[in-house]
Amino acid sequence: MTELYRAGNRAIAAAEMLVLLNKYQLMPQFLRGLIVDRELAEIEVSEEESKAAIAQAQAQYQLSTPEALQAWLSAQGLSVEQFEEIVVRPLRVEKFKQATWGGKVESYFLTRKSFLDQVIYSLIRTKDLGLAQEIYFRIQEGEQSFAELAKQYSQGPEANTGGVLGPVPIRQPHPTIGQLLTVSQPGQLWPPRALAEWFVIIRLEKFIPAQLDEPMRRRLIDEMFETWLAEQVKQMGPLSLMEQTQESAAIT
Repeated sequence: MTELYRAGNRAIAAAEMLVLLNKYQLMPQFLRGLIVDRELAEIEVSEEESKAAIAQAQAQYQLSTPEALQAWLSAQGLSVEQFEEIVVRPLRVEKFKQATWGGKVESYFLTRKSFLDQVIYSLIRTKDLGLAQEIYFRIQEGEQSFAELAKQYSQGPEANTGGVLGPVPIRQPHPTIGQLLTVSQPGQLWPPRALAEWFVIIRLEKFIPAQLDEPMRRRLIDEMFETWLAEQVKQMGPLSLMEQTQESAAIT
């Protein structure tokens, strides 16, 4: 017998449901949910934590009375139990992240630090080598400021900010620029360098080393979680139909 889902007046077969999940680009999110739920089975949340999460959600959606809550649940097609499970789930996910990767943050930070350090730098680009050399010497001799010359001559969007770019991760600019910035001291001005069709003049303004503060810890834990989850989705492979047999029926 073909299993059907009903959405309004439309009946949807199980096979079509797979097609629709892919069509609406919901399949990856669905698989992610399955994988995370598998891991959350062992994650416990205290009654106090659950109550706090539920109260926060009720305040967010302005569900201050039982009548408002029931009206909202009806509109969403949810029971009270489903609502509470949904709002507590992020807390359980966060507990899973901390339990799994909280102790690995320091070592992971060290491997990622060169990608997390940031810089503020100034840039002038032009396709005229002679002009680039003249601009460089004007800055070097103090005849005009970098900002003035960038606004006047630079042929990229940096002209609008007086040549200043950043803060950006030090690995974000073109590798040639990134290499210069890596070995620069703040205020160091580099002579014109050929870069594709451009000649560029670079000056490091500020180096901002990454620090393992609380926001960075959360960012790195989220990063490790997402890397793990993407690999798990890849290993799981796409959702597929199983032929209904007595054996498969027994496990459903």
